[in-house]
Amino acid sequence: MLKPILSVATLAIAFTAMPAQAWGPHGHRITATIAQDNVSGRTRAEIAEILGAETLAEASTFPDEERSNPDPFWQETASPFHYVTLPDGTRVIDMAHPPEGDALTALERFTAVLRDANAPAEERQLALRFVVHIVSDLHMPLHAGRPGDRGGNDVRVDWFGQQTNLHWVWDEGMIQRQQLSFSEYAERLEGRMTPGKVIAWWDADPATWIGESVALRERIYPATGPEAGLGTLEAPVRLGYDYNWQWSPDVEHRLMQSGIRLAAYLDKVFAES
Repeated sequence: MLKPILSVATLAIAFTAMPAQAWGPHGHRITATIAQDNVSGRTRAEIAEILGAETLAEASTFPDEERSNPDPFWQETASPFHYVTLPDGTRVIDMAHPPEGDALTALERFTAVLRDANAPAEERQLALRFVVHIVSDLHMPLHAGRPGDRGGNDVRVDWFGQQTNLHWVWDEGMIQRQQLSFSEYAERLEGRMTPGKVIAWWDADPATWIGESVALRERIYPATGPEAGLGTLEAPVRLGYDYNWQWSPDVEHRLMQSGIRLAAYLDKVFAES
């Protein structure tokens, strides 16, 4: 049998086609599971009223799953709803929002729909799915991205022999290394959350989440660029055990925080409905 040979051009096309999503399915489902376990009884009832038998974990991945939907809403309108862009040194309060919107403007838009008890059921369902997804997105440091490298998607890395990019390593790579189901991972993380941590993390302000992501983003880039001669398709940065050991605790910290912040945000939304 002939083995297929991938040219550099073919690999480049494959990398270009790779979608930019914050956390992979596991990350979003972990966040949503933690949130579902920490919301108030009223919020849990409101969620069930909107989603029916669908869990928050199921709802959390919907905006990514629909990216292949040919409808113009998914192909054009919703594309910017997964990230914000802040140059280094920019404060969240000074952040500029592009005309097409971003994750923060989308969160405001869908929150308004969610608070409107008279909105059509289908619209409130879509709004809740987006709110769950976006809160998680904003806790992933590369979704509060720098201009110019598509949230680390353009930083090529060799991850334990796999040719990919820095964004994917944070989306999925370090989470997958644990070889746990999302429910197992959520249970493990919840076992580490003391009451004091839950109280400290209970913050429904997106500016807090984004500020934390930017602060973390500024530390996680490996040595890349022309001066290092690395980070390109021809010379990817080698990342392995050392990088995974150094940053996996931060990945888990952000997953736990995003779950608690999602619970805090949903409690606030439905309390003000």
